[in-house]
Amino acid sequence: QVQFVESGGGLVQPGGSLRLSCAASGIIFSLHAMGWYRQAPGKQRELVAMLTRGGLTNYADFVKGRFTISRDNAKNTVYLQMNSLKPEDTAVYYCNAAGPAGSPLYAYWGQGTQVTVSS
Repeated sequence: QVQFVESGGGLVQPGGSLRLSCAASGIIFSLHAMGWYRQAPGKQRELVAMLTRGGLTNYADFVKGRFTISRDNAKNTVYLQMNSLKPEDTAVYYCNAAGPAGSPLYAYWGQGTQVTVSS
């Protein structure tokens, strides 16, 4: 079955960096666009970044220039390098295969990884 396992979150000060990882299984990883999503308390889940199987990227305006998405098809893993973190980046971060316009492809979600940006 489809499974996504996110890791790498934590507590970081404003301006700091984190690198998130997401290991996928149950899908033909190399054939899927992949996306990172986040959900802050009281808010809906939103797309942060996506990366097509061909290497094209799309970033939400609020992370452009600060976050970088990448993938390793040999490891079935997608990464999110987050730099210059802000308190408003605090959220639980999830990955999923990405469908049209970055919408999540699968109904299944992993447990996510908590990112807290605070001094």
